[in-house]
Amino acid sequence: MPHRRRLVPVVLAVAVITALGCVSAPRSDPAAERPRADPGATAATTLDPDVDGTDTVEEFESDVGDAREIAEVYWGAEFQRSGLRFEPIAELIPYDREGEVDCGGQGLGLNNAAYCSAGDFIAYDSDWAFQAFRQIGDAFIFYLLGHEYAHAIQRRLSIQKQFTIEQELQADCMAGAYIGDMEKQGRLKLEDGDLSELAAGLEAVGDDPGQPWFAEGAHGTARQRTQAFSNGYNDSLEPCNLS
Repeated sequence: MPHRRRLVPVVLAVAVITALGCVSAPRSDPAAERPRADPGATAATTLDPDVDGTDTVEEFESDVGDAREIAEVYWGAEFQRSGLRFEPIAELIPYDREGEVDCGGQGLGLNNAAYCSAGDFIAYDSDWAFQAFRQIGDAFIFYLLGHEYAHAIQRRLSIQKQFTIEQELQADCMAGAYIGDMEKQGRLKLEDGDLSELAAGLEAVGDDPGQPWFAEGAHGTARQRTQAFSNGYNDSLEPCNLS
């Protein structure tokens, strides 16, 4: 894969990562299964910006596609190991206007990414995600897709926590497991600075100080989100408590 450079200091990321929302709508039958990725078909994806490259839309779209493919390889193998049939998400939808994508009668807003259970798809504000890609780095895109894909897995496993924050921190743990396990398997190669990128992204998407932990839509503080991700990254799915 082409290498890329970091364009601006990590501290600027907070201006871009203003929201990371997750929408859950009434269940519906997933769309027909799309072709699945072949676990042995591609070499390791390197998450490593170069010092003299250029972040382009094409590179961003390539990373988004890679993140989806590797997530489906990962979860397909995990489901098979558990004797379950894996169903990939129906679609991955970029959008650039508020309300352009509808989830169960609710239009999705800007500066956001979400899994929609009504249509079994992940949608994301493409301009917002591209700016995050440029400011924080490509590692954050793998986390972003990993987190939203985790919500799709929660649906497939019929996991429904009492509080939103429990659902979200579990998804952070699952995203960490996906990235950490695929790195151990050689499908992802994290370079110097990639974990710092992920930490910066998680710091930026933590709940505002003073947000009640039990509030609807709470995702967790920056510290809680970082810890949940680290638990999965270091120890795979065991600390994510999927059973």
